[in-house]
Amino acid sequence: MPTSMNSKTPPARRGRGLAAGAVALALALGGLGAAHAQAAVGAYPNMAPIEQYRVASQADEIALARSAAPASISSEAGVLTLGARGYEVAVKGKNGFVCLVLRSWASGFDDVEFWNPRIRAPICYSPASARSVLPTDLRRAEWVLAGASKARMVDHTQAEIAAGTIAAPEAGAMAYMMSKEQYLGDAAGGHWHPHLMFFLPRTSPAQWGANLPGGAVMGDSSSLEPLTVFFVPLPKWSDGTSAMAM
Repeated sequence: MPTSMNSKTPPARRGRGLAAGAVALALALGGLGAAHAQAAVGAYPNMAPIEQYRVASQADEIALARSAAPASISSEAGVLTLGARGYEVAVKGKNGFVCLVLRSWASGFDDVEFWNPRIRAPICYSPASARSVLPTDLRRAEWVLAGASKARMVDHTQAEIAAGTIAAPEAGAMAYMMSKEQYLGDAAGGHWHPHLMFFLPRTSPAQWGANLPGGAVMGDSSSLEPLTVFFVPLPKWSDGTSAMAM
């Protein structure tokens, strides 16, 4: 876990919960050593047995999902847990937010950790992102659990983009990723900073002044889906403890 907010290496993700193009972006920002990046390449060429991606119990998965955001938000959020065929409703929400634990296959299709069974990415989507960003995560899980290959998942994604069933995020789409228990990838050192994520229709990260030395915002547009994600690191975890001490 980085000990300073100056360590700005977004974890691996396609532009939702983890961050698309992680290794390339990390190297560009100088936050990930070349040797570390090379060591990660090819580490997870195939999917592991599905049980390795599961949390010990539904209660544990619910608690982990809720840890993505402060209790003032997550205590009344809906919660999804991974079932036999995809994510299932474990708790009905009251405030429009939806919390779940993303797995590695939510990463970019070219991510070296796409099949890393250790990844656990608790995230709480705002109502707008629950409607317009979360559905792609749900589709990915369904495809994986149905036995689809990565190549087939790419085909599915491209077809749904062409059909308009995967579209740009709604205005106001954002998410909380503030869990102290997150494991966002080997290249990220497991933990990254607690952070907020903002989802926009595909745009240049430069429009937010992202990825500049000394800046507070990171951005990535390398996902296959029609979006750009911006990351804003935070100084505290969802339980209120300092992230600077870890």
